Amino acid sequence: MPSETLAADLLQRAADMVPILREREAAARQAGQVSDETIQAFTDAGFFRVLQPRRYGGYELPPSVYAGITRTLAQGCMASAWVYGVVAVHNWQLALFDDRAAQDVWGEDDSVRISSSYMPVGKVERVDGGYRLSGRWAFSSGSEHCSWVILGANLPRADGNPGAEPYNFLVPRADYQILSTWNVMGLQGTGSNDILVEDAFVPEHRVIREFDMFRIDCPGHAVNHGALYRIPFAQIFNRTVSTSSLGSLQRALEVFVQATREKRATYTGARLAGDTTIQEAVADVMMTLDDLDLRLQRDLTELMVRAEANDWPIERRAELGASTTSMVSRCVAAVDKLMLFSGGKAIYRGHVVQNAFLDIHTARAHVANNPYPYVRNQGAMAFGAPNDCFDL
Repeated sequence: MPSETLAADLLQRAADMVPILREREAAARQAGQVSDETIQAFTDAGFFRVLQPRRYGGYELPPSVYAGITRTLAQGCMASAWVYGVVAVHNWQLALFDDRAAQDVWGEDDSVRISSSYMPVGKVERVDGGYRLSGRWAFSSGSEHCSWVILGANLPRADGNPGAEPYNFLVPRADYQILSTWNVMGLQGTGSNDILVEDAFVPEHRVIREFDMFRIDCPGHAVNHGALYRIPFAQIFNRTVSTSSLGSLQRALEVFVQATREKRATYTGARLAGDTTIQEAVADVMMTLDDLDLRLQRDLTELMVRAEANDWPIERRAELGASTTSMVSRCVAAVDKLMLFSGGKAIYRGHVVQNAFLDIHTARAHVANNPYPYVRNQGAMAFGAPNDCFDL
């Protein structure tokens, strides 16, 4: 099937799932997990294969398809879209590891899934053939639906200078526990629980240096030659945790407009749809969505163009980094307006606008959605300062 046809088919499958995800959303919040049925539906639809290497049954489609699926699914359930986006991106990252790691994960079953927690909190000891890893990591979204996890830990700098730098360690399910800790205000269905590892051996080929992903020089490039795998890690991953907010905001806007269309003020009886302040708020949210969608498509297209040309000037990487990490903050400001004008009914649990309000605010708490380090770095570089942001 031609790539364009496959991409269109996948996006249509995502759109077809939106009503089903809406029906399952309350149950996912209550359970603190997206259901097995939803994950299986994503698997059957081929969503997890979008960024996966062809040599392991994947489609190797552009990141715009992956982001489009995430955005669409979020119109049904933002937590389900979040889990999809976070889990699916690991099929892309695994292509950057030594190929023996991919053989370990997909050698017998190329539908095996991976979760992560990149915070470099692990304790590491170098041993013959690899490392001994211990620690406890938080925020591993979708971990109950995965058989492997990628975990962060620091090691001494490879260049011999003082200090440490982050590495990622790939660990099988037999070597870690999932601790039920996910009791949060939003995105409850992501099941982003803690991971506990107690003295697990991780062979050398299942470890990757984050700086190698930054400079686009990874062991997996020896076998995965496509341009898709020559994009800086953060330029893909940061969009993983920002894109779903767009779909959630769009759904909230649609519900708000429909509910307000015939609503009248309690005391005056005036139609709220005629209130110019509310009209301006709706227009502002519409323009925010339009702006962010245009920026997202522009940036994702540019990622592939630059990957194919191997053209990654650090100044542009800084601009692209600031572009994506500022998206959720704008969604927060937009959904706040919808919540403000939604009235008393929106304070009842389960209200669509309230759900979007809580979910988007929760997404903003992710470190990759904190725009300040990125925009400050971009502004400083405009004045001639060196890049000060490793995560670009």
